[in-house]
Amino acid sequence: MTESVVPAPDEHLTDGWEPDLPAQDTLVRQAVLAHASWPVAVAISSGRPWHRDEHWSGAWLGDRGAFTNMVMPTCPPKDPAALVAAFNALVPPYASYVLFDAWRTDLSAYGLTLIGHPPVMVRFAGPAPTSHPAAAEVREVFTADELAIAERIVVDGYPLPDVQPMSRGDVFGLTILEGQTRIWLGYLEGEPVAVAVAHHDSGVTLVQYVATLPAARGRGLGSAVTWAATLSEPDAPAMLVASDDGRGVYEQMGYHALERWSCWIRPAG
Repeated sequence: MTESVVPAPDEHLTDGWEPDLPAQDTLVRQAVLAHASWPVAVAISSGRPWHRDEHWSGAWLGDRGAFTNMVMPTCPPKDPAALVAAFNALVPPYASYVLFDAWRTDLSAYGLTLIGHPPVMVRFAGPAPTSHPAAAEVREVFTADELAIAERIVVDGYPLPDVQPMSRGDVFGLTILEGQTRIWLGYLEGEPVAVAVAHHDSGVTLVQYVATLPAARGRGLGSAVTWAATLSEPDAPAMLVASDDGRGVYEQMGYHALERWSCWIRPAG
C-alpha cells in the first residue's frame, strides 16, 4: 500500500532548477550548466564582457560572426521579455548572438529568429576505442603557437566564415588553457588539420568546436580528436549539441540523444 502525501500550501516543491541544487541533480541540469559556463570561460580568457547569475549566462565575445556570442537561460524563463532585454544589454545591437533554450520558450516576439531544435547528446563514461585510423596523430595543445593553429582550423574548418579575416584571439583567448578547457589537434602527415575542444564543468565534459579542414575530411581525423576530447575525463560523461546531419557520427561513438533544445539567433542590427 502506498502513502499519499499532500504538500502544505507554502511548501516548496523542488523542480530541478533551484540555484542551490547540485549540478548532478539531473543530466539535463548538468548539460545546461556546462553549456552556460562555456562562453563565460572564453570571455574570461579574452578579457571580454560576460554575465552569469542564477537566471542566465552569456558573453559578448566579438562583433562578427553569427555564432560568436552565446547566451543561455539556466532556469525556466519566467519573464522572457526581461530576459531578452538583459541579453540585449550585454551584446550590442550591431553584433549577433545565439541562444540555446532547454525549455523551448517562444521568443519570436522579442526580435529573435528560431533556427532549429538540435539534439543534446550524452556519452556515459566508458573505455576508449581499441584503435584510431593509422594516419591519425593527435596531440594536446599546450603552447600559444599551437593555440593559434587550433583557432585557425576552427575558423577554416568548422567553418566560421563571418569571422574571416581572422585575427588572433577571435575564437580563443590567450589564457583559455589555464582554466577548465583542453584542446587537441589532429595531424595528417605531420600537418595540423583537425581540432576538438573539451570544457569541463558541472561534472561533465562539454565537447565543442570539432572541425576538420576540408581537404583532410573523410580520413578519421575528426573522429580521432573527438575521442580525445570525449575521453579527457575518463570517469565523467561527455556532452555536446549535435546537428541532425552529424548525429549519426556521435551515435556510433556511443552518444545518446538526451533531448532537443531550441536554438535562436538575434541577427546583427
